[in-house]
Amino acid sequence: MRTVAVVGGSLAGLSSVRALRTQGFDGRIVVVGDEPHRPYDRPPLSKEFLAGKVTAADIALEDDDEGLEAEWLLGVRAARLDLAERSVVLADGARVRVDGLVIATGARARDLAGSRGLAGIHTLRTLDDALALRTELEPGRRLVVIGAGFIGAETASTASALGLDVTIVEAMATPLAGPLGPQMGAVVGSLHADHGVRLLCGTGVRRFTGAGRVDGVELDDGRILPADVVLVGVGAQPNVEWLQGSGLVVRNGVVCDAGGMTSVAGVVAVGDCAAWHDNRLARPHRVEHWAGALDRPKRAVTTLLSGNSAGPDVPPPYFWSDQYDVRIQFAGHAANGDVVTVEEGDPADRSFLAVYRRGDEPAAVLGMNQPRAFTRWRRALAAAPVPAAT
Repeated sequence: MRTVAVVGGSLAGLSSVRALRTQGFDGRIVVVGDEPHRPYDRPPLSKEFLAGKVTAADIALEDDDEGLEAEWLLGVRAARLDLAERSVVLADGARVRVDGLVIATGARARDLAGSRGLAGIHTLRTLDDALALRTELEPGRRLVVIGAGFIGAETASTASALGLDVTIVEAMATPLAGPLGPQMGAVVGSLHADHGVRLLCGTGVRRFTGAGRVDGVELDDGRILPADVVLVGVGAQPNVEWLQGSGLVVRNGVVCDAGGMTSVAGVVAVGDCAAWHDNRLARPHRVEHWAGALDRPKRAVTTLLSGNSAGPDVPPPYFWSDQYDVRIQFAGHAANGDVVTVEEGDPADRSFLAVYRRGDEPAAVLGMNQPRAFTRWRRALAAAPVPAAT
């Protein structure tokens, strides 16, 4: 294997390049990224960067002396994968011939119908998104956030601290019910009320109002929320369209085994676009979290270089979120029917640790401002077998 292409220039792509060099690959590495920027850290985009506390230089991920000796093709999109010719075809018509391939094309923010064409409506996924939104967050302005997931919640927290009047609209009856379950989702969602941010649940968005620039959000129940700025934070979808017709198996992400190998030898996938087989769930599962983009490329590169994807299970998914000076940490898989018990602290104090159990086995753990207890439980969770969710 003399040439490896890494398609995707964010954390998962950079982690793959580092793993290739660390694991002894001394051939040519070509990185293809559709953004014009070198790799940067995304978690600060909705927090410190949006608040103006850090700059783009502060969130750069590369060290000056890394010596990775990779070729970076930035600002150009991968348009097609030609496995017959072992080539990545770029949008400008160029081809990159490869012996091995790491797919790390990530995910993009979902839109809502009618959100395009009106100024003042934003999504937040990239550095350029954050730069555009940051200029709009002026004290006293009215921000409506569509979606009470982590991006929406963190942006609401940041904007509230900046002095904006913030309203969150959530279609589900409880925020974060998907990743955390309804009981704990309600606890985390209560942080908004603690800080004067309105949270409207159980209603969708009918349309945006305004001529040229948004001035309101009409809800499904007929209410109209005045808005100077809108953030649409309704999740992300994997960037896998360029793989259509390639022969790879793609179902809500590139389907991989438990070591990152795709259905084609010499091709692995990592990061937000990859659905690795999770033995705890007995099915492929796509993980959109920073820790997965950092750690899984090491395993995938081992698979790529050796041709063998056997090995221990990767740790359970882990993510964190900082909202209103509260650190929220979660690891594992929550599922309907889990029994949730508070093991330490008190949710009313916004400082507690809760364990999700399926039968007698722990399946997930949630901490709010409980970093030590969370770390202890996270390790225990990684060591324990978890029954499949029902």
